[in-house]
Amino acid sequence: MTSPWPRDVTDVVAVRRDLHAHPELGFTEIRTAARVDTALRDLGWSVRSGREVFDAAGLPGLPEVAVLEHAADRAAAEGVPEDLVTRFSGGRTAVVATLRGDRPGPTVALRFDMDALPITETADDAHPPLRRGFASRHPGVMHACGHDGHVAIGLALAAALSTRDFPGTVRLLFQPAEEGVRGAQPLVAAGVCADVDVLLAIHLGFGLPSGRLAPAATELIATSKHLARFTGREAHAAKAPEQGRNALLAAATATLNLHALPRFAGATTRINVGRLQGGVAANVIAGEAELAYETRADTAGVADELARRAEVVVRAAAAMHEVGVELTRTGHATAATTDPAVAAALTSAAEGLAEVRATHPLGASDDASLLMRAVQEAGGVAGYAVVGSDGPGPPHSPGFDVDEEVLPVAVAWLERAVRGGQW
Repeated sequence: MTSPWPRDVTDVVAVRRDLHAHPELGFTEIRTAARVDTALRDLGWSVRSGREVFDAAGLPGLPEVAVLEHAADRAAAEGVPEDLVTRFSGGRTAVVATLRGDRPGPTVALRFDMDALPITETADDAHPPLRRGFASRHPGVMHACGHDGHVAIGLALAAALSTRDFPGTVRLLFQPAEEGVRGAQPLVAAGVCADVDVLLAIHLGFGLPSGRLAPAATELIATSKHLARFTGREAHAAKAPEQGRNALLAAATATLNLHALPRFAGATTRINVGRLQGGVAANVIAGEAELAYETRADTAGVADELARRAEVVVRAAAAMHEVGVELTRTGHATAATTDPAVAAALTSAAEGLAEVRATHPLGASDDASLLMRAVQEAGGVAGYAVVGSDGPGPPHSPGFDVDEEVLPVAVAWLERAVRGGQW
């Protein structure tokens, strides 16, 4: 590879900065996956990646072909070898690495998400990545949720464990497309959790200050993401409006009525329409429109019912305006709870590293919950932990950044937990 890359993955800050400068959206993480794949093989891990993990063809939420091709061209231009560009093209960006320890013990899987967000990073001179020279080089894309830090933590952990002096087996899951909750389900379907005894995911920040570690996140809520495509009939807006069937008006009706859905007593719910677009000109009845929305709830049952009601609203809006509608669920996650055994092991491993807060409310969704549920339903245990990280902006904002001083702490925390083997 001709582009600069920190060869020493134990330099967790340098790796994070390189990843921050080269953010990639879900299912286009070609450069990131190539770097991860190469580093893990160099460390002696057994690696499966690309199509060896899953073939992304036909996956809901997969970017359009032009987007995937642009990502491949960009990765090649940034020095990724042709064979790795081919391996990770077409949305096949997952990397799974396994290493056996020197004595019997459980199989422990740790999830690290890799994707960035379609957000333009702030140009404020005070923004640390800009001031220090590692702001996003990809226009309109940035790491605004800390996944660059997660990948760096995962690679540093891989280096620490490469000595094999730990019990059991460790599996590292470098997951694409957490944003939009699209990447975990194909991993589950590929069987990466089939023999796992312990599944652990971590996240930086989310309101937990630096110097704190939370072994168990609460309020990890279920969500469902949907894309509705309305198809009507174009017509002249003045000469023949009665001959048209207004797809954009149907989508707008659905938007208002989605936000008018009643909430549930005893449950926390959310609904959001994040994108509405359609039509071609002011004097043309819109023949096509597209609506992207999400539902969330803190229990799986309420989440399912809310999603059902939202679908009724969308289809009713289409029927009201006599247009067609195609509904696709592009991603989903479930509610999740950390098992006490995992929380206890992480609490013990945190001793002397930082202040421990038993729980911390996430108040968001993560499709690591699907990996957690798969392990728990098979008789294993799972957890979701939070590493405190101060930052100048909230998650999913142009001014977001992580506190790099917490990255080595996170590595040490996970290393201690794995070596302890007390799950």
